[in-house]
Amino acid sequence: MNLSKSLYTKAIQCPKALWLKKYKKEILTPPDTTALTRFQTGHMVGTLACSLFPNGKEVIFNSDDFDGMAKTTKKWMDEGIEHIYEATFLYEGILVLIDVLKVLPEGVEIYEVKSSSSVKEIYLHDVSIQLYVLKQLGYTVLSSNLVHIDSSYIRADELELEKLFKIVNISDDVNALQADIPNKLKEYEAYLADKENEPDIEIGGHCKKPYECNAKEYCWKTQRNIPDYSVFNIFNLGSKKQVELYEKGIVKIEDIPTDYPMTAIQKQKVQNWKDQTTFIDKEKIQDFIDTLSYPIYHLDFETFQQAVPEWKGISPYQQIPFQYSLHIEHSNGDIEHKEFLGEDGVDPRYELAKKLVEDIPTNVTVLTYNMSFEKGVNSNLAESFPEFSNHLLSINEDIKDLMFPFQKKYYVTPEMQGSYSIKYVLPSLVPEMALAYKNLNGIQNGGDAMNAFPKLSTMNPDEKEATRIALLAYCKLDTLAMVEVLKKLKEI
Repeated sequence: MNLSKSLYTKAIQCPKALWLKKYKKEILTPPDTTALTRFQTGHMVGTLACSLFPNGKEVIFNSDDFDGMAKTTKKWMDEGIEHIYEATFLYEGILVLIDVLKVLPEGVEIYEVKSSSSVKEIYLHDVSIQLYVLKQLGYTVLSSNLVHIDSSYIRADELELEKLFKIVNISDDVNALQADIPNKLKEYEAYLADKENEPDIEIGGHCKKPYECNAKEYCWKTQRNIPDYSVFNIFNLGSKKQVELYEKGIVKIEDIPTDYPMTAIQKQKVQNWKDQTTFIDKEKIQDFIDTLSYPIYHLDFETFQQAVPEWKGISPYQQIPFQYSLHIEHSNGDIEHKEFLGEDGVDPRYELAKKLVEDIPTNVTVLTYNMSFEKGVNSNLAESFPEFSNHLLSINEDIKDLMFPFQKKYYVTPEMQGSYSIKYVLPSLVPEMALAYKNLNGIQNGGDAMNAFPKLSTMNPDEKEATRIALLAYCKLDTLAMVEVLKKLKEI
């Protein structure tokens, strides 16, 4: 059996995913830009963490010669190299690459590096198979450790690696997993031995946990014809009621029995779908509109995150605002537009905060969609830049949430599929705006924007200019969409 540690952890999540990866790769969904960025971040963090373990050598990766990599590792261990990066071991077809192997006279220590900010269960399985292979090869493993990002770290002038990373001894946890590994390996070997027959494993919570499986589209859509809107949208995936209905063969919402026990919100979602009718509480919507006063400042931020903070005062994975769009709606119907997009390669927060307080006066209605996000960005800016603090916090006090009427189910259409996300609300209320997003060039959603901005400094001048234009066009459309949604609410 040929099995790497990544394939082992894939099998932990679902053995069928392992089989598909081996024998039916063509059905797997390729990674999107967000996933690719996450992989790049993981590689960068792994390389940086090696600096915590000096006086080491890296085994150069060669997918055509894992035996050679293992021989190099053994040679360096015999020579007494203290730290070996990507230390490679093979045992009965099982391949493991250890991020950092610490070699001591009395044994070795395993250090697995993750760009996450916490210890996750799947990481324990990752390290457990490394420990298993080393033990089978006769090595004495003194400890197993996980190196991960400490999200509470705030960068000073210089990056302090010993504060950026946490090293957690997980020896007890991975030792406890050892006894079951031989049984798991036999199970996976049996699945892989049958190349012709795809494993028959039902869909469920494991399709999304700990990661969304890249075979989910195949298993759900191609094999089982699960509708886009189904019992899985009404009830949480893996919940008792969802599992109960699925086991009875009930997938479509229209097939849920009328007397099936549900919460009031679940019943409303089901009934709205069955009736295919739109529910509108005009009185409650009017009450919401009455809380708004002109001029209305429609505000939307775009942010990105860094696992390793590049600038002073920033924590790992902190939301860093680099752009905003502002549509100002006046009582006579006139619309003004203002915007900001930071320069690449520098911390954009100060200039953004400075421009924002110039563009939004105090004591005006500021309208956002999901206001907790914009309030959080403003609060962080206020904390970082005291000179703007009072003004920014005043803006927070004036923020209203356009999501509110949809969250409270004052306006519900079947097309919203039970959601109050702008992703579903906008095409339901203003279909032409949804089409406008599809016609954007390059940047069509928040994920695209988040991934594009940090890469600006690596682009050639023409590509950079085109990307900046695309970023401005996308963010501008976000606040224009809010103007149109509010207009629709007023019309009804």
